[in-house]
Amino acid sequence: MLFEIPQEITAYLAELDSFIDREIRPLEQADDNIRFFDHRREHARTDWDRGGLPRHEWEALLAEMRRRADAAGHYRFAIPAEYGGKGGSNLAMAVIRHHLAAKGLGLHNDLQNESSIVGNLVQVLMLRDFGTDEQKRAFIPPMLEGEMRWAFGLTEEAHGSDATHMDTRAVPEARDGVAGYRIDGEKMWITGVHVATHVMTFARTSGEDGKARGITCFVVPTDAPGFQIGEYLWTFNMPTDHPRLRFEGVWVPESAILGQLDQGLAVAQHFVHENRIRQAASSVGAAQYCIDEAVKYARERKPFGKPLAVNQAIQFPLVELATEAEMLRLLIYKTAAEMDTMSKPEVALRLSDKVSMCNYRANRLVCQAADFAMQVHGGIGYSRHKPFEHIYRHHRRYRITEGSEEIQMRKVAGHLFGFMSG
Repeated sequence: MLFEIPQEITAYLAELDSFIDREIRPLEQADDNIRFFDHRREHARTDWDRGGLPRHEWEALLAEMRRRADAAGHYRFAIPAEYGGKGGSNLAMAVIRHHLAAKGLGLHNDLQNESSIVGNLVQVLMLRDFGTDEQKRAFIPPMLEGEMRWAFGLTEEAHGSDATHMDTRAVPEARDGVAGYRIDGEKMWITGVHVATHVMTFARTSGEDGKARGITCFVVPTDAPGFQIGEYLWTFNMPTDHPRLRFEGVWVPESAILGQLDQGLAVAQHFVHENRIRQAASSVGAAQYCIDEAVKYARERKPFGKPLAVNQAIQFPLVELATEAEMLRLLIYKTAAEMDTMSKPEVALRLSDKVSMCNYRANRLVCQAADFAMQVHGGIGYSRHKPFEHIYRHHRRYRITEGSEEIQMRKVAGHLFGFMSG
């Protein structure tokens, strides 16, 4: 099989590059905005006196990037035309994500907070597929305009990756003659709540612990009485926007349910395959950047009168990394292209293991590539004057948060040994 990227995708990459050069690079260089990407980046982005939250200036710059990308017709690329998008395919998104990440750090594609000139916009598609007509009308337009932002409230401290054991509970309760639910419980690592207007809150509404059925997704306003934001947990990669949440008698009407009652995990799983394949492509793109920079430096640096590149101790590890990147890139593109030929249930049945293979190996690869790029560059590689420490710190989280390596390997094993059918 000869696998080539369709011409319309490669042409679009050139269009994106032109847009970056014309509008994004100048913005990145203006008003010392480069401080968010050079050796000052962690300090420039982090408001240490405000609990480690992102600085307002940093988030304002990202918002301006998204505004320009949306005005140019790029930001909504992945969503359907009915919402102003281009209906971008999984293959196109994988190729784009790889291409943008391989450019290195920059305003065009800052993966620390999933901000890019080509948006992922997961929740718009969740609303399209699970929302009522009223919810679509009320939520999608302000989401796309940046006036409404949702956080994803699934994880709990005691259960981590196991969403079927959930202590947060929602019980029926009418108020002022309106049917609704009272929510009580706690969540952890709920990213983006400091700017969110709503939190997709998953709570058990029926059934036994450990059962997938019986969990419901509620769209909870962050200004609801009883909604409490706790400690923002500092992480390996700062700034932080990952707090604990507490729900004490938070009440929402029945109309706040997204999807079907007791079927909330279907909402949570809705975008997992598309998200994982895109994130895998980003990781391989970032890994390729680290490999390319290490090769370039090894050819230029001449200790003891000869280039580092002539040493097999430098060559062979980079050969291993380059080989892994090449194989993974092709598997990612092949899997993404196959996803474009299937419905979501078919993908879950036939490709879920391949998506997990791509994701966990890509996330591992980028950490290895960033680490070795540091080693090749020596002292300057360990400094913040090179981007490798930032790439490592950022992508290290995906070996946990994008479905941990162990969870994804268990998924692959389930298919391999016949323990699961999807």
